[in-house]
Amino acid sequence: MISEHTPLKEDRVPLPLSLLGIAVIVGLLAWLASNNVWTFVFVLGLIASVFLHEVGHFVTARATGMQVTQFFMGFGPRLFSWRRGEVEYGWRALPIGAFVRIVGMNNIDDTEVVDESRTYRSKSFPKRLLVISAGSLMHMIIALVLFVGVFVTAGRWGETGRVVVLDDPYPASAAEAVGVRADDQIVSFGGTQVSSTREFVDAVRSRQPGDEVTVVVRRGDAELMLDATLTTFPGGEPVENAPAFFGVATSSRDYVQLGLGSAVVHAVRDIGGAAVDSVRGVFVVLNPVNVASNLTSERADPLTRPSTVVGASQIGGDIGREEGWKGVLVLLALVNVFVGVFNMFPVLPLDGGHASVAIYERIRSTGGRRYHADVRKLAPVATAVVVLLVMLLVAGLYLDITQPLG
Repeated sequence: MISEHTPLKEDRVPLPLSLLGIAVIVGLLAWLASNNVWTFVFVLGLIASVFLHEVGHFVTARATGMQVTQFFMGFGPRLFSWRRGEVEYGWRALPIGAFVRIVGMNNIDDTEVVDESRTYRSKSFPKRLLVISAGSLMHMIIALVLFVGVFVTAGRWGETGRVVVLDDPYPASAAEAVGVRADDQIVSFGGTQVSSTREFVDAVRSRQPGDEVTVVVRRGDAELMLDATLTTFPGGEPVENAPAFFGVATSSRDYVQLGLGSAVVHAVRDIGGAAVDSVRGVFVVLNPVNVASNLTSERADPLTRPSTVVGASQIGGDIGREEGWKGVLVLLALVNVFVGVFNMFPVLPLDGGHASVAIYERIRSTGGRRYHADVRKLAPVATAVVVLLVMLLVAGLYLDITQPLG
C-alpha cells in the first residue's frame, strides 16, 4: 500500500508501550509456532509477501526518481523506527499490512517546492503506472517463484499415469478374492491398459457381473496376472442390471516432478487460472445475499463466505499437516495471486484506484498539456470502499472464529 499523507510526528508511543507491543507480536508468533508450526510458517510467508509488496513500490519509486520518506510494516502508532538517509523505516502497532510513503501522490498532497520534481505526480505516465502496479507485480513474481520451486522439487499435483490401489479391497469382493493389496498398481483390466482412475472405472463398468477378467497388477518390481470373476456390490439388494463390482478404491493423482521449463509453463498457466478465479471469487463474496446468508447460516458455505487471514492461516495449518512444505507453499502462491489481483481493482484506496487515476489523467492530457485529476471528488468513493472492506473484514473474522475453516 502507498500512503498519501504524512503521519503525525506525535504518533510514537512511549518506550514501555513500544516494548509491550513488540512483546505481544513476538508472543503471538511464538504461540502460533507452538500451536501449529505450519500455521506459523504460513503466517511468516504472508508477512514476507506483504514486505515484498512494499519493496516493489519502494524500489521502483526510488529507481524512477521519486522521493520516498517512509517504509513501515504495520499501521497505527510507531513501535520503533530508524532513519537512513531521507527514509524512515520501522514497525507500527497494528500488524495488518504495511505502507511506503511517496511524496506528492496527488493534487492535494502538499510538498515543498524544492521537492516537486521528485513527486509521484510530476513523473511520466509509464513511471507512475510502474510504481503503482509494482506491489501487485511483486505478488505475481512471488507466486511464480513458489509454483516453480514446488513443481521442480516436490512436483505438481496431477495425473501420474499410474492407477494405485489406496486401501485393502472391499470385503467379499472380487479384488479381495484374487489377493489385490493396497499400493498395488493396476496396469490393465480385462485386456484394457489403464493409466487413470477414470479409465479403470470405465473398464470395470464396461463389464457385467459374472464376467471373468484378467487383471494385471504391478507389486514392487513384479507384475502379477490375476483372474477375477466380477460380482455385484457385496451385501446389496439384488437389482436388475446392477453394475459390475471389482472392489478397490484407486487414485491416479499425485505430485509429479517437472523440469524447469515445464514448471515455468505450468506455473504461468496456474497463475492465470488463479487470477480468473480470484476475480470471480471477489464478486461472489461481495454479493450481499451471500454475506447475509452465511452470517445467518449454521454452516457457512466455504465457497461463498467472506474470510480473513485467520481463515487462510487455519487452512494453511491443516494443509501443512497433510502435505508439508509443498502444500503450504502452493497455498501461499494462490493467496499472493488473489491479493495481487484484488489490489488492482480500480477503486481507491487500492493501488488499482491510483492506477485508474493515472490512466484517466493520461487520457485527459492532450497537446502536451498535463492534466491532474482532483482526487477530492473521489473521497466519497474511497470512504465507501473502506467501509465495505471493514464490514467484510468483521464478517469474515466472525465466521473464521465461530466456524473455523480449518
